[in-house]
Order: sequence, then C-alpha cells, then structure tokens
Amino acid sequence: MCNERSNQYCGEMNDTTLPAQADPALGTRERLVRTTSRLMQRQGYEGTGIKQISREAGVALSSVYHFFPSGKQELAAEAVRHADLEFAGILREALTAEADPAEAMIACTRILATYLRDSDWLDGCPITATALETSGRVPDIHQAVVDAFAHWRELVAEKLRGTGIAEDDIPDLAHTVINTLEGAELAAQVSRSEQPLEIAGRHLARLIDSYRG
Repeated sequence: MCNERSNQYCGEMNDTTLPAQADPALGTRERLVRTTSRLMQRQGYEGTGIKQISREAGVALSSVYHFFPSGKQELAAEAVRHADLEFAGILREALTAEADPAEAMIACTRILATYLRDSDWLDGCPITATALETSGRVPDIHQAVVDAFAHWRELVAEKLRGTGIAEDDIPDLAHTVINTLEGAELAAQVSRSEQPLEIAGRHLARLIDSYRG
C-alpha cells in the first residue's frame, strides 16, 4: 500500500533487524538521516547517540560531523523533517484510498494499524518520543516537529475541502483527526491491538459525516 515516497519508510517500519547500510543505493548523508529517524522513532532523542547512529548507518564517526557540523541536534532536526515527509506520504496515500472523506478516515486507521502490526507494535508516530523530549529545549528540533504536525493537518484539511464541510470548521477538524490518530496509535502500541485505531476510524468517520452539509 506504499507509494514511491513511502516505500522506503514502510521498509524501515517493517524491518526490525537490517541496518541502514544494507541499502548500498543510499548516500552517506541519507543513510545518516534515515538511521537517525528510525532510531529516534523507537528510542527518542535522548536515547539515541551519535556513536550508535554512526555504527548502524555504517559510516565513520567523522562523517557525521562532516555532513552535520553542529552535531546531533542538527542531524536530529533533519531526521524529524525526513520523518515528516515519509509519514506524510503514508498519510496522503491513506487519505486518497477512498473518495469519501469519512471512508478515508477508516482507510487511514486501517493502514496505520497494518504498519504497526507488521512492526510488532514498535513503530508508531515517527516523531512523538523526540517531540516530548525536546519541546521547549531544542529550538531547531522543536520547530521541525511543529512543522511536521502542521503539514499532516494540512493534508487532512485538503481532503476535507470541497466535501460540503464549512471552511471555518476544517482547521479544527484537521486538528481533531491528527490528535485522534496520535492517541489511537499510542493506545494500539500499548495494547498490541488494532482495536484502538479501528474504533478511532469509525468515530472520526461519524464526526466527518456530522459536519457535511
């Protein structure tokens, strides 16, 4: 169910063992960014060290500072931006799976549930752990997180426009959709069950329908 952009992300989410250097097509900088994104998704910012990133990306430690002179914070901010784009690809695909916006909510939660299950419930939102650890402390990372959530909300808003929903209601609905997906993903990870996402999808669909003229 992945598009060209999200194929690599799906592979990262479903792969719990292969290091990033397993793909020789990736350049050094890209391996560093993708490896950092994957590690922060599971370990958070504080739990992810430069030496581990270097080792798992299969590059020399000096290469990290060559591409990211400011070190871990600069690399982490870029990793968040990478995660933003990759998750946006998945979200966009899910939202376009159904023409009807209410049905698209159900499709979206179904796809997210599949990714979670296939990762053995390890890979939820790619930026949540980092967002909580760095909020208000690391401005560059914090801004990248803020931009990511805004990007995802805009994708939802685009889906809702032209469907009979008043324009004034769309921003709030987009916030509600993303917030609900975030919470449902976390609940699904904790319970190791697709049920929280399935329930969220059904109720988001009802909510969307209730706003349509």
